[in-house]
Amino acid sequence: MKQYNFNIVLVNPQIPNNTGNIGRLCVGSLSRLHLVKPLGFEITDSRVKRAGLDYWGDLDLNYHDSFKGLLETIPDISRVFFFTTRAEKAYYDVDFKEGDWLVFGRESDGLPQEIVDTYLDQCIKIPFPGTVRSFNLGNAVAMALGEGLRQLNSK
Repeated sequence: MKQYNFNIVLVNPQIPNNTGNIGRLCVGSLSRLHLVKPLGFEITDSRVKRAGLDYWGDLDLNYHDSFKGLLETIPDISRVFFFTTRAEKAYYDVDFKEGDWLVFGRESDGLPQEIVDTYLDQCIKIPFPGTVRSFNLGNAVAMALGEGLRQLNSK
């Protein structure tokens, strides 16, 4: 069985180009991609595959009909980290481990407040000094994967 570095979860993604780009990141980082429905596009959308280029066929892609359904597949909920601008703890203060779950919300409004409230102790943010509200979803996933891989490779 193939060993994966991380499980990347997109909850209700809306922009196909972001999802395609993140799929490519997952292939390059040896990570799984989990998409929680509903999606804001059809997965057959050419923009998804264009952003993922010819790597899309190598992607370990998993669909979940609901967030609750996703949770039922996670063996250790304590290894799930929820990225949100509403968190206090920074992502570089987390000791990432192989197989961790990194959860991101949709582009327009992030993770639902109910998820943030339920898992507040596991919520983390990517701090930034500028005046933007948040980073692009693909950029945020890339930053999180970069930090996670840096930590795994330094152990």
